[in-house]
Amino acid sequence: DQVADRLRVKLSTIQGLRVFLRGAQDVRVGARMGKSTYQLTFWSLDIDELYKWVPQVVERLQTLPELVDVATDREQGGYQLNVMVDRDAAARVGVRLQDIENALNNAFAQRQISTIYTSRNQYRVVLEIDPALQREPRHLERVHVPSASGAQVPLSTLIRVEEGLAPLVVNHQGPFPAITISYNVATGVQLQQALQAIDTAVKGIALPEGIRVEAAGEAQAAAQQSGTQAIVILAALVAVYIVLGVLYESLAHPLTIISTLPSAGLGALLALQATGRDLNLIGLIGIVLLIGIVKKNGIMLVDFALAAERQRGLPPREAIFEACIERFRPILMTTLAAVLGALPLVLATGPGSELRIPLGITIIGGLLVSQLLTLYTTPAIYLLLDRLHRRLSGKGAPEGESKASAEGSAEIRPA
Repeated sequence: DQVADRLRVKLSTIQGLRVFLRGAQDVRVGARMGKSTYQLTFWSLDIDELYKWVPQVVERLQTLPELVDVATDREQGGYQLNVMVDRDAAARVGVRLQDIENALNNAFAQRQISTIYTSRNQYRVVLEIDPALQREPRHLERVHVPSASGAQVPLSTLIRVEEGLAPLVVNHQGPFPAITISYNVATGVQLQQALQAIDTAVKGIALPEGIRVEAAGEAQAAAQQSGTQAIVILAALVAVYIVLGVLYESLAHPLTIISTLPSAGLGALLALQATGRDLNLIGLIGIVLLIGIVKKNGIMLVDFALAAERQRGLPPREAIFEACIERFRPILMTTLAAVLGALPLVLATGPGSELRIPLGITIIGGLLVSQLLTLYTTPAIYLLLDRLHRRLSGKGAPEGESKASAEGSAEIRPA
């Protein structure tokens, strides 16, 4: 992007030349190609209304500081010759409308009238006027049409010619005529900010109701991705909760383990923000990977605490405290192993590094923050859920905790 910004300034000074720059991507999510990376499509049943309003939208978007390289696929530079038949004049000289259509068809439509067969090949015979007489409107004077009396009437006496412009290409969105505006996002501007600026600008123009607007290509894929991120993460959490619930045969202990995941997500987002990167698809993949990596910290603590409670009869407070002490070293070792394994992704250079770097940043940031917070949040949530479970089941506080609370109250009363 920085190289494109430098080139864009120098190339903009060349008269008669428009250059559109974009970085090559290893993975293109949107299938639609354009002069720039992101697209915005306008479509309507009325093509004339579309051609009237879209140029105004292009001019408005070109003034937005969030966008660069704003262009459109509308090519209106085609030369068109409209031929209107004077029916009254044709009727006076006895020329039928069908005869005029046939004359134009024979002259300009490359009409196939026969096929010549030889012993080895066959050749199609095409009827047309001399190509040298097909270039200018005045050449229509050389075309004649037979009348009812058999006389040849000049075509120029029966028609009226108007010159104009027509689109070279008419693109479609499904069955409807469409025009696509392509644009790039300025350096330092997030795609979401650009989309909001575009939405505000389009609403300010007050387009007719017959014109529909929708994002296309990379912009549409990014909008769909942002809408499904929460669903993907929620589905991953539900799957993890079900598996842990089956493993521990409990509804509370999986929540203790899953409580380690918010700190990992927070660390990933802080790491992306600190490095100036957006939460894109690769970053989302890194967060989903963190769900599988970070939850092992909670599994180590909960496994040890449950074993201490069931086998040695320790109260929950002592069991989880001892678990934090005994399992600190393996938790630290596995975290360091994962961080060092992701470090080459962050330090990588060369082609494809823009895909690997966000993945490494999210993994390292999530692991570091979760390592710092897990030993504090997991024991607290473990004890909180244990008390809630005992209160709902009517078992009351554990023996160790009730004795400690009684001694504490006995010491406080004399004071």
